[in-house]
Amino acid sequence: MKPINLFYEEPDPDRWFKYDRYLRKIIRRIIRGKSRPGGQMMVAINLMRGLDILGVPYRFNDYAYAKKNPQELIGVIGKSHLIFENRFKNPILFGASVFSHPIDYALLFSQFPQIKKILVPGIWIKKKFDEYYGAEQVIAWPTGIDTHTWNKNIKADKPKVDFLIYDKVRWERDKYVSQLVTPIQEMLSHLGYSFDVIKYGAYEPPVLKEKVSNCKAMIFLCEHETQGIAYQQVLATNTPILAWDRGGFWQDPEYYPHRVQFSPVTSVPYWNEKCGETFKGMEDFKEKLEVFIEQLDNYQPDAYIINNLTLEKCAQEYINIYRCLM
Repeated sequence: MKPINLFYEEPDPDRWFKYDRYLRKIIRRIIRGKSRPGGQMMVAINLMRGLDILGVPYRFNDYAYAKKNPQELIGVIGKSHLIFENRFKNPILFGASVFSHPIDYALLFSQFPQIKKILVPGIWIKKKFDEYYGAEQVIAWPTGIDTHTWNKNIKADKPKVDFLIYDKVRWERDKYVSQLVTPIQEMLSHLGYSFDVIKYGAYEPPVLKEKVSNCKAMIFLCEHETQGIAYQQVLATNTPILAWDRGGFWQDPEYYPHRVQFSPVTSVPYWNEKCGETFKGMEDFKEKLEVFIEQLDNYQPDAYIINNLTLEKCAQEYINIYRCLM
């Protein structure tokens, strides 16, 4: 089997003088320690883990090989700077770590005709991109969830905490802390439920696993998700989720409302009735909380992940797309 060609690098341009990015990288490592991969880097990492499990060979960031074999397809997982800077002559499968909105790159396909398809993390993102590039050019593809690491075996026999609140409220934070996050905590306390809180961007991965292992369920608070790797990792442990799914417009303040008004969005792009329940806001939170608690033992969130989002399944789908373009 011929290896597939994969590329991923985080953008790290020079700032003050030529090649200073290498010095800054060394200094960051000394001061902060080893960096942990973000959500977009996890797309590349989990894809390669899935390929390893399937026994599919691949080359990673082999620029010399791509240059010597310009007729071979390459997968530029992300980000767009790799295409803009390196000027690959190879045909390209681009994504799923791409850019926030095609309004910034409306002429992408005409400027880089070697791009054959774009992958994006989910269906609502695809619809956002379809408006600019056409539905036939954009494919929704999620990265896999590591069910070998995230599974029900990590759960304590008798979890002590009723709810783990995952706080990923990013925009208009003061407003939503006072109107959503704090009222939810107050209501849980009033009803006699215990809870713990974890904030997006303020924890290391082992902390999330520890807190998930000791909770009966999660309340997930996020305006919208492109894929939502963290909440899907939690589902893989067979932990049901009550998710805030406000819908409405894409909220990124760099674009909304002055440049882009796109809707609808969702905070749970990969989801079904086995995963838990959703609510719109405080107006229906108590009602949905009661339903959620009543059905808590009937949800099977790990079954949803195993049937749809394992490393192997998602890697195989990537291979299928890749080979169709060869």
